[in-house]
Amino acid sequence: MTVTEDVKNTVKDVLETKEQPRKRQQRRSSFPQAALSNFQCPLGLLLMPSPTITGRATREEMSAARLPLAYRDSCAHLLIPLNRCRFEEYYLPWKCVDERHSYEKCQYDEFKKRVAKMDEIRAAKGGARSN
Repeated sequence: MTVTEDVKNTVKDVLETKEQPRKRQQRRSSFPQAALSNFQCPLGLLLMPSPTITGRATREEMSAARLPLAYRDSCAHLLIPLNRCRFEEYYLPWKCVDERHSYEKCQYDEFKKRVAKMDEIRAAKGGARSN
């Protein structure tokens, strides 16, 4: 076999085994799936099957979702799916509207509870302020 025949055979083999053009790969979510074990989206569709749906996120779920400490409150169970949606939708402002609304409503309700509690304390002190 000559060098020319070797080259021809090598080129032929390469052309025969040439792969099809690659399809564009989907962006993989780096959001931890363990963080979504007990959450339900606002439309009632279950994100992941779970034995119990609760209104509270556990510390393990919050740390698995990498929530900053300042956001680990009673509304964290709504923030975890919201952050996941934001990540998957590239933070487009017109996406994840339902999730954002439910999270902001939860934050507002918690604010109203704090104000009512402070009014209660103030009334018990006879209207005196603590500061």
